[in-house]
Amino acid sequence: MRVALVNPNWSFAGSIYFGCREPHLPLEFGYAKALLEQAGHVADIVDAQLLDLDEKAIVRRIGTDADMIVVTTAPSYLFWRCPPPELTVPMRVLNAMRDLPADKVVVGPHGSTTPEATLRKLQVSAVVIGECEQILGRIADTPRDKWSTIDGLCHRGRGSIVSRGGPQAADMAQLPALAWPASYLQRHHHHHHRFDAAPDGPGAEMEVSRGCPYHCTFCAKENFRDTYRRRPLPVILEELDGLRAAGARYVYFIDEIFLPWRELLEAFVDRGFAFGIQTRIDLWSLEMLELLGRAGCVSIEAGIESLSPEGRERLAKRCKLSTDELTERLIFAKRYVPFVQANLIEAGTDSVSEVERWRDELRRRGVWANAPVPLFPYPGSPDYTRLWGTPDDSAWERAVDYYLDRHVSFSDIQEARPRRLRDLEKTSVAARSRP
Repeated sequence: MRVALVNPNWSFAGSIYFGCREPHLPLEFGYAKALLEQAGHVADIVDAQLLDLDEKAIVRRIGTDADMIVVTTAPSYLFWRCPPPELTVPMRVLNAMRDLPADKVVVGPHGSTTPEATLRKLQVSAVVIGECEQILGRIADTPRDKWSTIDGLCHRGRGSIVSRGGPQAADMAQLPALAWPASYLQRHHHHHHRFDAAPDGPGAEMEVSRGCPYHCTFCAKENFRDTYRRRPLPVILEELDGLRAAGARYVYFIDEIFLPWRELLEAFVDRGFAFGIQTRIDLWSLEMLELLGRAGCVSIEAGIESLSPEGRERLAKRCKLSTDELTERLIFAKRYVPFVQANLIEAGTDSVSEVERWRDELRRRGVWANAPVPLFPYPGSPDYTRLWGTPDDSAWERAVDYYLDRHVSFSDIQEARPRRLRDLEKTSVAARSRP
């Protein structure tokens, strides 16, 4: 079987999306390609964002001999937990492909959380529920009339939509070290969340682990990238060394939570490779923070969320340190890591004056702290479930309406006034309805 794995050329006009706009390596497709090829299939990644391909160019690149076309609904695994709620871009891409004979399969957070709604909106053959890399291999190995035997798949059966099993989680021990071609990597100029120096060569992304042992109320990870799993250390080092050999000079670990791991960091020390992470500062001892810096870490994004114990408890942070202790830990980390950021969100318990005083104090000590960001109740998060229960077919529209109705200001990289999801998707729906 020939499989095309398509990462669209993302655009975010009018979206509440507050993630990075730059291209990132499509790790899920990297794993899927490797596993498909191991099983004897032919797989091609069409990274339209990195290559700046429009819809017509994507179709030309795929050609008419593909048996299956896979499209993702989020710009890389890094943003599956906070994707654009709207499906405007995937709709546009799939509309351009409507005359191609291949089965169309969608992966991503939308299908993992609201599979039937996503299937209907995108008018595709099937939607993967959960982490996709191993499921795509099962689809490729299974005749279409036997798809109902595949766990984690929502598809069009005979006259109805058929779903089997819940969200699937990948076996991390079975995922290989990814090897990106040097010619491809050379186009990847972005160093994600790096502020200590200008890029001196290509950047990359990879993961050490997947999932998180914590269950903060705002984190949309109930249907994918949930249970904490580590990759084998030899595989991690093989992939890291391969990135370096291909020309990468910086790597960002997309792990939901990069936890202290002495053997890993000690293995990094002699490699002289700069990297960035997202983590919880309360989980790091002073000794391990010093080792983190020696290992090559140049960027820490640390989730503090709230300055009050009440706020952190409301968000289910399970943080054992006081605000003063968290502050001391951040300042200590700055001794060894060039850029340290403390993230805050609007928990409803912190006074504006106290937040500004704390931010000013951290800035004087060299640590950046953002202004509190309004919470978006992503379908698949405990916050969404608390408000409305299990996500239904209108979950994404409901969450966007709630967010826009409650807030008049947003994060500094969002539009001045994001648009409602129905308005964003309307044009694409009309385009798909035309013959």
